[in-house]
This record gives sequence, structure tokens and C-alpha cells, in this order.
Amino acid sequence: MPTLQLAELVEKKQIKPDIYKYSIQVPEIVKTAKPGNFIEIRITEGTDPFLRRPISIYQLIPEKAILEFIFQVKGKGTEKLSQKQVGDKIDVLGPLGFGTFKTEGKQKLAIIGGGIGIFPLYELAKEAKAEGKEVYTYLGFRNKDFVMLEEEFKQVSTNLTITTDDGSYQEKGFAINYLEKELTEKGIEAIYACGPLPMLKAVQNLAKEKSIDCQISLEERMGCGIGACLGCAVKTAKSPKEAPEYWHVCKAGPVFKAQDVEI
Repeated sequence: MPTLQLAELVEKKQIKPDIYKYSIQVPEIVKTAKPGNFIEIRITEGTDPFLRRPISIYQLIPEKAILEFIFQVKGKGTEKLSQKQVGDKIDVLGPLGFGTFKTEGKQKLAIIGGGIGIFPLYELAKEAKAEGKEVYTYLGFRNKDFVMLEEEFKQVSTNLTITTDDGSYQEKGFAINYLEKELTEKGIEAIYACGPLPMLKAVQNLAKEKSIDCQISLEERMGCGIGACLGCAVKTAKSPKEAPEYWHVCKAGPVFKAQDVEI
């Protein structure tokens, strides 16, 4: 069950000009959170902005009751959030989402992310590596100026491949191209992905073509986080066209089996 906590901001780090990593102390949330869960943050005590902001969990540090999340400043809400200082309190609801990453029975994993979609994949990689699994990570960015968290992912991966669209840093091209090359070679048993929709669609198609298990994390506008506002619907893949069925990303997801949703 999600809990509401007034969390203390214990560390603030600016990763890029518009991207911040926050460490907050939330013992009750850390106790039950899993890779793939997210939190909802109330930005101010007033009504502007009115809705909470959904943010994925980057890392859990249970021994310190610390939860870390990373966000990009995109609008008024995240701009106000970026102005918080160490010692300030943040109103947090979580953990949210019934759909989380599952790695049971899998030993060789491929983790693929693009842009800011890499954030919810770190805790997954960290836990899988700690369990002795082989973790092959593929991260794609627009160019070298957008590359981030390279050292962090390197520490939790058996092997890390970084690509840039223009070849300005490390490998040139898209991350999925390198994953596709190594699927058989590495003996990959399952794929885990988060990122832009075109990337997720390509991953979905690759998994179907190769008949390999695949889980994807969808990022939608989740105003409430509990399925009440109905703003984060995604069409199920097997529903009839004349009467399509929908799931709410905040409740059924945000992680889904790739074959179950229509992207």
C-alpha cells in the first residue's frame, strides 16, 4: 500500500543544467518499493500547480532509508521542485504502480534505455547485478552533451554500451542496433526497456521477432497515481478494434509485458 510521507531532502545534485538528483529520507516507502515503482510529489502547499508530479525511482538505499529520484525541469511544477534546498520537506506519495520489473528465473538480462528514460532502470540493474545475474546495458543519447550516469551504470552492469545518434561519443547509432547484434551472442533471456515511444516500439518488435521475454516501462501523464483521474490510459494489444480496452499506466503499470500493450 502506498503511504504519504513528508520527506526531508538530504542531498541535492545537479547532473545537467536542467536535470537534478534528489535524495530523500522516506523509510516507509523504501521498505516496500521495487524496481519500476514511482512516486507522486506535491510541489507546493497551495493549488498551483494543482496536480502532483509523477517521478520514477532511481535508486533505493535501504540501510539509510533513502530514496533517490532524478527529474528534468520541463515546466512550472518541476521548476519549483528544482528550487528546493537540502533540509526542505517534500510531500511524497508512494510507492505507486503494481506493474514492476520481474527478473525471477532469468540469468542474462538486457537493459535498454534512451534519454531521461534511463532513470528507472538503474535500481533494476543494481539489484540484478547484486543477485549475480549478467546485466548487459545499452543506453542511447542524442549526442555527447546528453550522456549521463555513465559511471553509475558501469558499476552495476556486466557490460555497458553507450550510443549517440551522431556518433559524438562512443558508439554511433541507436542502442537497439547494438542490442540486436548481441542478443544471440550474449544468450540474452529477457529485455527490460524504458525510453521514448519510438525506441520502445522498436524493442517491442525485436522481442516479438526473436520470441524473447520483454518488459517495458511506460511514461505517461499520471496526475493522481492511483487511477482516479483516468489520464494515463494505454490500449491493450489484444482488445477488439470495435471496443478497445484500456489499462491505466499508474495502476496496471508502469511496467508491462511488451506484448500486452499497444504502443
